Amino acid sequence: MERNLTSGSVAKNILYFSLPYLLSYFLQTLYGMADLYIIGQFNGVAQITAVSIGSQAMHMLTVMVVGLAMGSTVTIGKAVGGKQQEQAAAAVGNTAVLFMGVSVAATVLLLAFVGQIVGVMATPKEAVSGTVSYLTICFLGIPFITAYNIISSIFRGLGDSKSPMYFIAVACGANIALDYLLIGAFHMGAAGAALGTTLSQTISVAVSLAAIFRGKTGISLKKRHIRPQPQIMGQILKIGIPVALQDGFIQIAFIVITVIANQRGLNDAAAVGIVEKIIGVVFLVPSTMLSTVSALSAQNIGAGQHGRAARTLWYAVQITVGFGFVVSVLVQFAAEPIVGIFTGDAQVILSGGQYLRGYIWDCLFAGVHFSFSGYFCAYGMSGISFLHNFLSIVCVRIPGAYFTSAYFPQTLFPMGLAAPGGSLLSVVICVGAFLWMRGSICKITENGNKLKF
Repeated sequence: MERNLTSGSVAKNILYFSLPYLLSYFLQTLYGMADLYIIGQFNGVAQITAVSIGSQAMHMLTVMVVGLAMGSTVTIGKAVGGKQQEQAAAAVGNTAVLFMGVSVAATVLLLAFVGQIVGVMATPKEAVSGTVSYLTICFLGIPFITAYNIISSIFRGLGDSKSPMYFIAVACGANIALDYLLIGAFHMGAAGAALGTTLSQTISVAVSLAAIFRGKTGISLKKRHIRPQPQIMGQILKIGIPVALQDGFIQIAFIVITVIANQRGLNDAAAVGIVEKIIGVVFLVPSTMLSTVSALSAQNIGAGQHGRAARTLWYAVQITVGFGFVVSVLVQFAAEPIVGIFTGDAQVILSGGQYLRGYIWDCLFAGVHFSFSGYFCAYGMSGISFLHNFLSIVCVRIPGAYFTSAYFPQTLFPMGLAAPGGSLLSVVICVGAFLWMRGSICKITENGNKLKF
């Protein structure tokens, strides 16, 4: 259902939009967490490693799709904020056509190179067959994974973050049940985890399409709206491509770090894989704020309310900094027990605790630059987000992980610090970019007053 977010309390709008979005992210993260937890109950370290490596590759693909879909969220949000219903409907229709082609092309390409992908990730030989099976099945499900994320981006562009929450809740429940059936009862290992994920995404798409056909979007689509319009597709891609590339580079950095960890042996590979899943949970708040800021700011910018867009950013920064600090401190006292939820192997728990204690500080700094990235995207300046992430990866994150791994072979703690180091550089760049933008935006007045941050 379409919801206007250009009036009322900014803080209340953030909470109204972000809480369902946060729960959606949490439920989606449970996909990977459930796969890893259940595979650990019925299989050994090799299968755990296969699922962690395979799911990391799939996560890279998923976040790139979500990043590309940011162009749709912002385009639709601006049209809704400006009360341009015809433009909003055309953006929805063109989004469907565009991503249908993207998903088919990605499926064919990735299936052709699945063996090479597993090799590039330096997968330990004990986990190669399981990783190949996992990725092959998941790649076949790309059209459904893409469809879910695109439909969710459309609803969020319309200001509705609740419907995607319901869709993913159904899929998450199905995934957990299928995991126990396929991994536990049928002993399918990593292949069972992949099949459960793919089938549950298919169920999610079916539920979301049913909601659309029942008119839950508030947008009436006609044949003319699904006719490709270069201007609309160009606007979607102009915003979405830099975000997708940014997210892709971040995931490449994660994969490079995984490769570095894989070269240290099976235990360290498993430890890093488990910690990445844990980080996925604590990063729910920063990720939610990125999407919340982009969606809310887009509507307000479309309505010409630039001051409200800036205040949305400010509230999001405060929320993420507070959350990141509290979580980072608490994890220093509970790292090993948290890792121990996913495995009983003592060495994996020890290594994972070391890595988590360093890595967790990234939650504090990443929350800030995530919020800024959402703000930049809402203005169609997603290139700034790409730039700061690219620089943080090539200047700090990857070289930091490489050198700390080489110089500290007995512990993963210094290697974990490479991530927050990269995010700190991103924060500095984002603040500078905002101050530069502010000089231009302040020329625009809202209710006769200059924009104040």
